[in-house]
Amino acid sequence: MKFKRFDVLIVGTGISGIYAALNLSPDLKILMLSKRELTLCNSALAQGGVAAVMDPSNDDYELHIKDTLIAGQYKNNLDNVKILVQQGPKDVERLVEKYGVDFDRNEDGSLALTLEGGHSRRRIAHHKDTTGFEIETSLIEQVQKLTNVTVINNSVLCRLERSDEMFFADVIVDNVEGGKKDHEYYCADSVILATGGIGRVYDFTTNSAIATGDGIQLAYNLGAEIKNLSYIQFHPTAFADKKNRECFLISEAVRGEGAYLLNCNKERFMPRYEPERKELAPRDVVSNCIMEEQKATGSDEFWLDISHKDTDFIKNRFPMIYNKVLEKGYDMTKESIPIYPCQHYLMGGINVDGKGATNIAGLYAAGECSHTGVHGANRLASNSLLEALVFSRLIAEDINAHKKTDVRTEVDYPMSAPDGKPLPHGIRTEVRHIMQKAYFVHPNYGEAEKGLQRITELKEQLDNSGYAITPEFVETKSLVTCAYIILKEVMERKNEK
Repeated sequence: MKFKRFDVLIVGTGISGIYAALNLSPDLKILMLSKRELTLCNSALAQGGVAAVMDPSNDDYELHIKDTLIAGQYKNNLDNVKILVQQGPKDVERLVEKYGVDFDRNEDGSLALTLEGGHSRRRIAHHKDTTGFEIETSLIEQVQKLTNVTVINNSVLCRLERSDEMFFADVIVDNVEGGKKDHEYYCADSVILATGGIGRVYDFTTNSAIATGDGIQLAYNLGAEIKNLSYIQFHPTAFADKKNRECFLISEAVRGEGAYLLNCNKERFMPRYEPERKELAPRDVVSNCIMEEQKATGSDEFWLDISHKDTDFIKNRFPMIYNKVLEKGYDMTKESIPIYPCQHYLMGGINVDGKGATNIAGLYAAGECSHTGVHGANRLASNSLLEALVFSRLIAEDINAHKKTDVRTEVDYPMSAPDGKPLPHGIRTEVRHIMQKAYFVHPNYGEAEKGLQRITELKEQLDNSGYAITPEFVETKSLVTCAYIILKEVMERKNEK
């Protein structure tokens, strides 16, 4: 079988994937796979901003490092935290100077830096409450100008194999206009997995529909080390809407600008649990406090209230959030809005070193699917976009430094046919229900043990099934694989106690 050759294959077109492409040498031939359209990714959903030391007169690296370690329960990789914090500001500057990202400004022209939970200083650069979308669209505009980059939309990487120091990819491309899905075959010397999170492993998540952990599954099956996949962040303030699988996030920055958390009696409760940090405690702490307050009151009804602030300030600072909750029937300038914790972010993933490299030569991982260790057991707010920028640039620099000379346009490689029997319905739904019961904020070890037994059966079924390789099969296998690794870790950690 003939595989069309590229120097670098980038899987995922969020900020990690796009920024890597922009930093790769222009004489490298690059293929980028976007699972849907370019802007459908968790990066584009990021509201808060990018945390970096941009005002040295009021902030310094040591403070940012300390805040990151405290939030991460000191389970962080300190060397990589230092890389993140010390190199991050230059990437934020490049976003503005080279790529035209429009961050909010003060009257004197300096960056308007905001505060979020866990931060001891105002250090979050932002674009209103749609920072991720602003960065993503600005970078997409730049990458589309590159003649050495080919982008394929509506493409799912369904198989990744390695032979003779080269990677071979079976890609399903959805011809939207023709309504046809075709298998296309590519190979590359280097692969960057930037496939995002695992939100769809849960019933309710703030993640986009494509966050099914595909990159983690593919890396795992190649033999890459997967680390701390059970380090899952549950954001305390998702809009409480049990009708929708995708929960709208109410940014940490709302609390940063003075919002209060209220219980079912509309009473402020965080000062009882966290007298100093109150609503600005790290996310895992706030979610834990909500669970404790739920036990105390017997109610899962919680509210977020910023109505005591100036109406124009709220509308100007949070225009997207204001309009979204207004569509749901709440005016945040006048009343509290209902919130509840929800699966939000993955701190673990494909284990990488300080250059974003895995234990498999030529395989890299960046962004949420990777485990750099910078977040520890809980991510400090707005460190994720910084991680996406810094480590994807370092990956590009490492690939640039080890370029190979290969003039071939095609490579022969044997790969089995993608045909087989159809996948049964209902597996993904079953996985989500299992995970929601087994591990929400805190592990339920009884449900986790039961769930792991069932997930193991499903994994064996998919691994040895002979099912046809389709996008549905790939996503199902990814969800089952991620759930298996997570629950296995949960039970191992229980037994270590």
